[in-house]
Amino acid sequence: MHTTNYTDTFIAVADDCPVQQAEAPAHKAEAPSVAAMQFALLNGRPYAHTSDDVAFIVHAHRTGLPRGEWATGRARYFSQGRPCLRTSPLAKRYGFGLHCDGAGRVALVPKGSPEYDAFINDGRLTQLKAMRSKRA
Repeated sequence: MHTTNYTDTFIAVADDCPVQQAEAPAHKAEAPSVAAMQFALLNGRPYAHTSDDVAFIVHAHRTGLPRGEWATGRARYFSQGRPCLRTSPLAKRYGFGLHCDGAGRVALVPKGSPEYDAFINDGRLTQLKAMRSKRA
């Protein structure tokens, strides 16, 4: 089974992120975006979910998978490789870094905050950048 989880890692905002300060994605009730769904899962609940949890829950909601089928659906979903949070629009477009703790649980870290600066300068963490939106 594949995984998207990182441990003791900080994913910094992409080099071509268009914002200087983090901003919440717009939430449209009828068809929320991937960014809005990820934000809803992570905002205000640091370290409640792993990257795998976030990826699968967003997938399950977008495809309308019934809650009773989540166990088998999750196994099927991770039977092949999936994009990790380095591809998240939160880190590519909306200015949020992502800290993964030792257990792989994720917290949003807004760019421009003291926490962001502390994480980006923490030599004990694996430092990664979110994927760029455009080629260099």
